[in-house]
Amino acid sequence: MLIRVCSTFVCVFILSVSGLFPQGELPNVQREMRAVWVATVANIDWPSKPGLSTEEQKNEVLEILDRVKELNMNAVVLQVRPQADAIYPSELEPWSYFLTGQQGKAPEPFYDPLKFWITEAHARGLELHAWLNPYRANHSSMQGELAPNSIVKMKPHLVKKLGSEGFYWMDPSIKEVQDHSYAVAMDIVKRYDVDAIHLDDYFYPYRDYNDNKDFPDDDSYENYKKGGGKLERGDWRRDAVNKFIKRLYEGIRRTSKTVKFGISPYGVFRPNHPEGYGGSFDQYEILSADARLWLNKGWIDYYVPQLYWNISRVDLSFPLLLQWWLGENNKNRNL
Repeated sequence: MLIRVCSTFVCVFILSVSGLFPQGELPNVQREMRAVWVATVANIDWPSKPGLSTEEQKNEVLEILDRVKELNMNAVVLQVRPQADAIYPSELEPWSYFLTGQQGKAPEPFYDPLKFWITEAHARGLELHAWLNPYRANHSSMQGELAPNSIVKMKPHLVKKLGSEGFYWMDPSIKEVQDHSYAVAMDIVKRYDVDAIHLDDYFYPYRDYNDNKDFPDDDSYENYKKGGGKLERGDWRRDAVNKFIKRLYEGIRRTSKTVKFGISPYGVFRPNHPEGYGGSFDQYEILSADARLWLNKGWIDYYVPQLYWNISRVDLSFPLLLQWWLGENNKNRNL
């Protein structure tokens, strides 16, 4: 497992962590951020499979953290909310299937995996960033029954079934969805000594989640228009995501002087940004992610555009795309 973690899913983020907050609120530590993602969804990285004993889960955590430390990295971005469930005790969402093999079932003997990760990471001088998926409600790799308090069961009006593979996705346009995901994030900020809240590139879903079709939100958009809404559908979707990003950033800032907020968007804002480069995928339209706006507005403390393509891809040139993002960083956030 560890070789796979350290060869396939290590992504190195290079940034200075100084200047995140106003002068005097945090020590001015000059260093790079060198981080690894640890994915829990589908048991990609940890735990290696559902249903391991508490001791086995802890041993895998220690193995990963020791390896991260050995590699001279200094942060772990741990997926704590893979599919509207939790790898920690929560009153808002059920225990994750990927821990115990049954959604809603706590580890036995009981322990708090997130607290364990934080304690052991900090003991090694590593930061622990809590990585959340804000809208995914169920992943196709989950087996068995949904827990009674799964959002898919409790509040089906908030979710959409996608395609034929068993994916469910919360509708980002619905205020109740925004409220729920915001509450989950802020619960972590208030109860745990995490160093950051982290979102990745999943906002509206990639279309392969839905048999390559558009997100099925005709009913939500019609309700919006009946209520007097004037925005075109794409702008309406992006507006919903923008509101959530801004709200989460401001909520974290009000609540904590030390917890950072980071996003790792898809590596290209839109095709032809910069002109002649960027490939063909358009996150602005398909994911409804206005990633340039969030950086321009400074609604984050650090930004990690996912610039990892084969180095020979001229149309996705790392130095050219990185320079484009740097040019958009007018609020001098860490990039």
